[in-house]
Amino acid sequence: MSIRCSQDFKDSLVKLHQEGRSRKSLAEEFVPSKDSIAIWVKQATPVMIQVQSKMLKDVKQLEKRFAILEEENEILSRIA
Repeated sequence: MSIRCSQDFKDSLVKLHQEGRSRKSLAEEFVPSKDSIAIWVKQATPVMIQVQSKMLKDVKQLEKRFAILEEENEILSRIA
């Protein structure tokens, strides 16, 4: 028998697994099998890598912009 789980439920189990809980303990406490949890973790991983990659890119852009603004401030303070 197949049980349908909401995406929020899957996401919460994936998060618990990433925080250190084993698939076995999650399967014992909740309904899904270890295999189902493993699939959900595997499916969530590429999404998280893309988000982390985008965040890293954003941080690098902000650092670059910050360096430019610091340089402009230094030039303006010399003029003043």
